[in-house]
Amino acid sequence: MATASPANDSADTPHWERQYLDLMRRIWEEGDERVDRTGIGTRSVFGATLRFDLGNDRVPLITTKRVYWKTAAREMLWFLSGETNIRPLVLQGVKIWNEWPHARYVRETGEDLDLDAFVERIREDEDFAREWGDLGPVYGKQWVDWPTYEPAGEGLYRRGPGIDQVSGVIASLRDNPGSRRHIVEGWNVAELDRMALPPCHKTYQFHVAGDRLSCLLYQRSCDVALGLPFNLFGAALLTRMIAQQVGLEPGHLVWSGGDTHLYLNHEHLVTEQLSREPDGEPRLILQRKPPTIFDYAIGDFEVVDYTPQAPIRAPVAV
Repeated sequence: MATASPANDSADTPHWERQYLDLMRRIWEEGDERVDRTGIGTRSVFGATLRFDLGNDRVPLITTKRVYWKTAAREMLWFLSGETNIRPLVLQGVKIWNEWPHARYVRETGEDLDLDAFVERIREDEDFAREWGDLGPVYGKQWVDWPTYEPAGEGLYRRGPGIDQVSGVIASLRDNPGSRRHIVEGWNVAELDRMALPPCHKTYQFHVAGDRLSCLLYQRSCDVALGLPFNLFGAALLTRMIAQQVGLEPGHLVWSGGDTHLYLNHEHLVTEQLSREPDGEPRLILQRKPPTIFDYAIGDFEVVDYTPQAPIRAPVAV
């Protein structure tokens, strides 16, 4: 399998995006066709790996279709806030989590309220959003407030202080860069049933070599057509932010997928995207260094040299 090159210096050097397109082609042509949770059906392979060099501000932002990177960045900032309600995303025009609480609302109330009307109620009515917009203890809740419990006597337990894994990793990178325990984990077995969707991008491990910080992201389940472009950018952005906070240069992003799949109703997307040629070397610029990892804002990020081809739309499986 090809790996990302430091730069596209010559016509003989494969474009870094070829890894992604080759994976898409392999899944569609060779993947195991199977019935999945959503009932739509997928073609799937197990155990895929991609590697991208983040040096010199490079970022794995797919060019064969437009990826709305600000949406991915806003989602990452939402994760870091520990928020689990979609309302802050809705107020920013971010739509990627809307289907899950809407499906729960329709299922539990029996009201045939369409998605747009549901989202508008989330936007306008804080009480409605509080009741119906929460996703349970997903992603950011586990990242910055992993629950603990402590004895309260007579066989009882009370809630203890939450664990901020992100701050812990930043502290360990500063104090003990050679550690093999720089991990942020989202897979809290005790709380999976309370989540609208158990974490797909579940484990982030960071590694220091010299003055460079690399990240390995393990994803248990991956929608390659719609989800993976966002996941790659989000992981690269998180790595860049953490590297900046601890005074390191960005190294590599290594992505590893468990059940790595394409949905059967995405055939038009797959066919169109595989007919396109990747081009360009997008770069991600961090405009300032905030006091902490939690103080970044969307205006702190700029993507340059990004000239993607047209978007390719496809339905989200819920």
